[in-house]
Formats: sequence, structure tokens, C-alpha cells
Amino acid sequence: MTAPQSAEPPAEDLARLAELYGVATSYSPSPDRTVAASATAVTRVLAALGVVADTPGAVRAALAARERELRERLLPPTVVCWSGGTAAALDALPAGTRLRITTEQGETRAAADQLPPGVHRLTATAPDGRTADAHLIAAPARLPTPPGRSYGLLVQLYSLLSRRSWGMGDLGDLAELTSWAGRALGAGFVQVNPLHVAVPGTPTDPSPYRPSSRRFPDPVYLRIEDIPEFVHAGDRERTGALQERADRLRASVLEKGALIDRDAVWELKREALELVREVPLGPGRRAAYCDYLAEQGEALEDHATWCALAEAHGSDWHRWPAGLRDPRSAETARARSELMDRVDFWSRLAWLTDAQLTAAQRTAREAGMPVGVVHDLAVGVHPGGADAWAQQEYFAAGMSVGAPPDAFNARGQDWGLPPWRPDRLAASGYAPFRHLLRALFRYAGALRIDHVMGLFRLWWVPQGEAPTEGTYVRYDAEAMLAVLVLEASRAGAVVIGEDLGTVEPGMRETLRERGVLGTSVLWFERDWEGDGRPLPPDRWRADCLATATTHDLPPTAARLTGEHVELRDSLGLLTRPLEEERAEAAADTGEWLGLLTRLGLLRGTGGGADTSSEEAEIQAVHRYLLRTPARMVGVWLPDTIGDRRPQNLPGTWDQYPNWRLPIADAEGRPVTLEDLAGTGRLHALVEVLRGSP
Repeated sequence: MTAPQSAEPPAEDLARLAELYGVATSYSPSPDRTVAASATAVTRVLAALGVVADTPGAVRAALAARERELRERLLPPTVVCWSGGTAAALDALPAGTRLRITTEQGETRAAADQLPPGVHRLTATAPDGRTADAHLIAAPARLPTPPGRSYGLLVQLYSLLSRRSWGMGDLGDLAELTSWAGRALGAGFVQVNPLHVAVPGTPTDPSPYRPSSRRFPDPVYLRIEDIPEFVHAGDRERTGALQERADRLRASVLEKGALIDRDAVWELKREALELVREVPLGPGRRAAYCDYLAEQGEALEDHATWCALAEAHGSDWHRWPAGLRDPRSAETARARSELMDRVDFWSRLAWLTDAQLTAAQRTAREAGMPVGVVHDLAVGVHPGGADAWAQQEYFAAGMSVGAPPDAFNARGQDWGLPPWRPDRLAASGYAPFRHLLRALFRYAGALRIDHVMGLFRLWWVPQGEAPTEGTYVRYDAEAMLAVLVLEASRAGAVVIGEDLGTVEPGMRETLRERGVLGTSVLWFERDWEGDGRPLPPDRWRADCLATATTHDLPPTAARLTGEHVELRDSLGLLTRPLEEERAEAAADTGEWLGLLTRLGLLRGTGGGADTSSEEAEIQAVHRYLLRTPARMVGVWLPDTIGDRRPQNLPGTWDQYPNWRLPIADAEGRPVTLEDLAGTGRLHALVEVLRGSP
């Protein structure tokens, strides 16, 4: 009698199949611990990659097909050739294989040496008659080192209001900040939060890290008065009424303690922009707009179409009429034609926002900044937004990006962002990634990549499952890095990777080899392989942006005083008794202050002997950062005036006003850009950064 066949695929066959598709079957939350991924998680992730592996027979068939495919193919879909080196995939071709390379410039070559930088087309013909086509990425070996050492300001743009803002910081404020910081403070850069366009809705998700599209900027940041057509929009009474409402909205935040209300700001600006659109463009402006439309092509058309359809059907395309869920369907083409007026409106807003971003970067460079504006690339997009709709073939259906359980979060994390499919990226020559980077580098002096580890691998969580039931999926890091280095080099831009948290061994070394800077935050820099004490400044890495804090961490004043522990306790976020948390935080801070004292960095704010003030301690922290070899030193702008409130408190949603707080002083009073520029405390810290005692 034949024994019944097990419904579970043999573990060794499933593991081999997963390996061939870059799907991990285990992960290591710490060097001494390995956790196995569940067979269910591995099977569901494989299914999202188009691989059926739910029965033993299916696993065997898929494994045989994959091994045969890899054995018989001449080339992978994308080949990387670094300048001055050779491509491993080409070296592995059979002797006598003929190459035909068509470069981006339209030239035809028979060898891969001395190729111009770009993404070229490659055809290989083996002696046995087999042929293969591939994308060939020719990239510089590494990004150039940033010019000299510089310090700069880190700010969440919405939080920095001027006396001209309409309720939140805008691109006019960014230009003003860069001009002042470059000319008066000697700053080399200003880093901002992601300015990607948000998913519309009421209320709008205020997080800048879950956008509708990463390729196009958010028009809510427009400085309306800087749009040339605004002066001719409507009658004076109507535009005057708009500005009066803007004044009241700004005053509610700066004078009455209201939170930043993105929805109210957008409602006001949208009304103004509808008026602006009624003003005919002059011939020069019309030509510039047409050039932008031509440059952005189908991507802009898709984005604007999604925006127009979202106005009619809501902001989650999964709930649209079936025909409209496909961006290439006849129904979508018909709707686009019927909504052409709205498509043009949203295209115009993208153009206006792009122009003001470009102007802000130009202002920064004219102010003497060697880098200028550092933009932030979020790790993914909202599943219901424009990018997820327009690029459906590149996203893994039914999956979400997150993080596995670790020492800080035993439940893991699910960020609600659909991941790119590595196989589809490779087949396209990484076109979505290339086009995204090219769009951002139009107006960026540098790009910070959030969770840069995602260039190597991402934690995929099947929808409906806990984050613990996910697994890592590997990307072709060499190809992703080649695209990044290629596009950044073309733009002459710096790249900073946010490499905090769980980092795979060798990853930081690979990034450094290609010229990508890391991120080092003071409180995390300890001798983890030794005694665990604060790392002396001369042992820090040079290829990094060094900071005291970030948008996800407590401001330096709150950490020094221990107020961050009290805040988390008040919100029920502590996992241990309050006294235990207080003691640990105080010990951590005490160790750092002890080191600052021993190094002679803790001094009185006015040059005197009083070193007990929190302002003196903040100055000492930044003297310490200057002692490190870090190429870039970032100063959290709220730290310059003693702000205690974090902009984002991970682990909270509506319990805390994440992403909605204006920059404030030590007493919690909002501070405008104009007042900030005249603050003695800020200028005293700047003197420290410029090398004065």
C-alpha cells in the first residue's frame, strides 16, 4: 500500500528553490542566533514572485524549471560593468561568444571595455547558436568624495514656518533657509524630509514616508506667491481673501498652539491653484511647461491621470471600477480623455513644484553651499497610490515591507508598503529605479536613502500575517548600486545611506566601496565589539553623515534631561518599569557626558565655568561630532533652540501628534524662521560648528 504523500513540500527542496529566487529561509536577529522562516511564509513569498510551491510536486517542478533556466541561459537580464573592471557575467560566457552592444548614444560596439557610462543594450551569440539579450549598466567605479568637510542643518520642512507661510513650511521657506544658512552661517547643506506627493484624503496621512508617488513632489509645499501667474489670478478681492485666510491659519499654529493642519493648508492652496490655472501662460512659460511634459512623458501622464481619477473615485485604486484599475486599459484611456482638463491641472502642479524645488537648490548653491539641498528618498509607496497603480507589474502583490523581530521590537514591523519585485526590476534594466533617481536628482545636491539596506534585501510580510511571519527577499545589490552610482554621478550629487538598525555583514563595506556615505548617530556609536562604552571620536568612520539625533529620535535636549522617558511613559509605551527606564537612560547619558568632560568639550556657554546647563551640553555634543572624521556633520535644527518634542514618535499613531509640530523653543513656543535667524542660542551653537571655542 502506498503511503499518503505529505502536503508539506520537502524542506530541502523548498530551501533550494527559495535560494534560487533570493528568498531567505532563515534570518539572524543577532550574531549568535538564527531563526527559521516558516514554510508558509516562504511559499507565499515565492507565489508573489510567480512561483507555485504549495505542494511537493509543485516544488519539484519549479525547482527543475529554475535549475534548467539558470543552466541554459547565457546572460542574466541585467549585467553590470564597473569602470576599470570587467563584468563577471561576460567573463563566464563560452569562448568565442560574439557581443553586440548598442550604447545609449546609438553607437555599436563589439566589446564591453571603455564603454561610456549608461544603460546599454547587449546581445550575446554563443558558438552553439544560442543568443541572449540583456541590459548592460556601465557605471563609474564609485561616487566622488564630497568636496571638503561641511556641516549642515536637518529639518522637517513642514515644521519650519516663516511669516509668509500658509500654515506649514514651504519651498519659499526652504529657499530662504538655504540662502541664510549658506551665506550667514557657512552651512554646506540643508537636509529635508521626503517631499514626495502624499495620498489625498481626509485626514491625509501626515507621514512623509508613505507617499502616493516618490517620483513627483507634493504641491502642498508650493509658495503660492512665488508662482508668476498668481498676481494675475482672480480679482484682488478674492486673492486678498485667500491670503487673509492664510494669515489666520499661520497664526493658529504660531500664536494659538494649533497643530499643523495639512488638510487645511491644502484646501487653501488648492483653491488658489485653481485660480492660478485659469491664467494663460505666457509664450516662454508655455514652452517651458511643454518641455517638462515631454521630459516626464508617460510617468507624468500616469501620475496626473491617477490624481484625476482619485478626485472622481477615491484615493485607493483597488476600489475603482474594474476597468480603471489597469492604467493601460481602454477604459482608463477613455477616462483620461474625458478628464483631460483635470489631468492638465495635476500636471501643471507637478511642473510648478519641480520649478520651485529647482530654484531652492539653485539658491543654495549661489549661497556658497557645496552640496545644497539633501532630499530624502522614502523606502516605498502607499499601496493605494499613484505609483502602485501605474507600476503594478513591478510590485509584489499581497506583500508588504517591514522589519523582523529584534531586541527593540519583539513583534517586528509592518510598514504597509508594497515591495518591488527583484525579477521584474532586473528584466527592465531597473527602469523604475533609474527614472525615480533621475527625477529626484533634478533638484537634489544630495540624496539620503531611507533604509538603504533595501538595496540589498527587504523583509516581506504576506498580507494578513504578523510581521513575525515574513522573510527576507534579496535584490541584486550590485545592479541597484550601479544604477545609483550612475545617476548620482550624472547629477554630480552626494548619496547618504540611512544604515541604522540591523545591517547585514559586509553591507556597509560595500556601500563605502562605491562612495555611498553612511549615517552615524552619536547615542548609538558604542564599542559594541568591546566594552560597550561610548566610541572615542577618532574611531568613528569618516564616510558618514554624523548627527546627534534624527526625526525618529528624541531631540538632544530631551535626551539629556531624560524627558524622552517621561513622554514615552505618559503614552504607555514603556515595556519596563519607569524607574528602570529612567535609570538606564540616566546611565547612558552620564557615560556620554563623562566622555565629553574628559575630552575637555564640556564648557560654559559663555566661555565661563558653568557647564551644568543643557545648552552647554548640547554644544559639547556638537564639539564631539566635530572631533570625529565624519565628512558631513548634521545639526537637527530644533536642537539649536532647545526644542524638546520629537517630530515623530515610533509606535504611536493618534496618541501623539507625529509630523504635525512646528519647531519650538525650550518652553514649547513655536519659533518662526525669522525669529530663528536672530536667536542667540542658535548663533552660539553655530560658532561651535565653525570652530570657535
